[in-house]
Amino acid sequence: MSFFLSVVPVSEAIAAVHRLGNAMPAETVPLAEACGRVLSYDVRADVNIPGFTRSVMDGYAVRASDTTGAGESVPAMLTFRGRILMGQNADQPVKPGECFYIPTGGILPEGADAVVMAENTEPFGDEILVKRSVAHNENVLRYDEDFKKGEVVLPCGRRLSVQDVGVLAAVGCADVPVTRRPKIGIISTGNELVPVTETPKIGQVRDVNSYVISAFVREHGCIPVTYGIIHDDRASFDAALSQAASECDAILISGGSSKDDRDMAAAVIAQKGEVLIHGVAIAPGKPTIIGRVGTVPAIGLPGHPAATFIVLVAIVRHLLGDMTGNSGPEPVKVTAKLAMNIPSTKGREDYIRVVVKDGIATPLFGKSGLLNTLAKSNGIVRVPAESEGFETGREVDILLW
Repeated sequence: MSFFLSVVPVSEAIAAVHRLGNAMPAETVPLAEACGRVLSYDVRADVNIPGFTRSVMDGYAVRASDTTGAGESVPAMLTFRGRILMGQNADQPVKPGECFYIPTGGILPEGADAVVMAENTEPFGDEILVKRSVAHNENVLRYDEDFKKGEVVLPCGRRLSVQDVGVLAAVGCADVPVTRRPKIGIISTGNELVPVTETPKIGQVRDVNSYVISAFVREHGCIPVTYGIIHDDRASFDAALSQAASECDAILISGGSSKDDRDMAAAVIAQKGEVLIHGVAIAPGKPTIIGRVGTVPAIGLPGHPAATFIVLVAIVRHLLGDMTGNSGPEPVKVTAKLAMNIPSTKGREDYIRVVVKDGIATPLFGKSGLLNTLAKSNGIVRVPAESEGFETGREVDILLW
């Protein structure tokens, strides 16, 4: 296999997963289950919102011109004509020199064009003293000011938030068109792996990556499907890969990607489909495999958890984004000054774990097999392939976990 560990730039790896990732078909879900899902079509307002001009404050519906010049020392005096009940129109229009009490959300009566806040008024017999002038449309939400009928309120590809669910309810979208959640098969390989419920013996480690990958997949709007621990046996791996390809929309393989006689992931993927890339100029994560089993995208991840997580963030999230129609939660970016030098090899994209505090980023240097750099860090610095590193004091962009 001549392409074995012939490294390519990260940009080429991302382009490869974009070619593999196809959006899932659409389905509809009840509004109550829509939060976190990705819209497969634009959602438009079925009515004007609001459908009437209403007050946004408790106060008095007035003609703004009647309050011109009003103040604490010289208030405007308006004749009180009654109270407007929620959901009901006033029984008469507001004439010059008159006002109606109106609650928040109340229908603005004909003739009125503003609302004076209750705290800027004072009752005086059958009159209301207005101690502050208001402008036209002040404290008023005009008819169709929120959304107009037919207007796109939420676009295709949007991952629905709690707030978005409220908007969908307002436009009568009871059945929400969303992209089907892709099923992502997760295979952990290695003779050294044991379940998390077991105490490792000498030479053994607990299976960390299947949980890291599952959590990442779920966070990006997909459904993880785990196939347990597969030992370094070609027949067992072949069977697990075939099963995952028949049941899932993509496959993520933990371990089995390094250049070693026992590590057969690339060979089996090539036999069942095609290996596009085996080796990416990224640290940690160099032995990453990108290919397909039949038509199903398959990515071989490094066995070390820190390296696995970096490849998930740098490369795999692009595949999941294409499949769900949404890139998932965007990493939060901040800028900070480096507390020490970060050396790097030109031609390789480095991802360095850091601790960010009070505007200072302290690198946590460590081998890809160390878990403590993940637990102690709260972000990463990306060193581009064309750079030879960053010097102490340089202001850099940090992607927060």
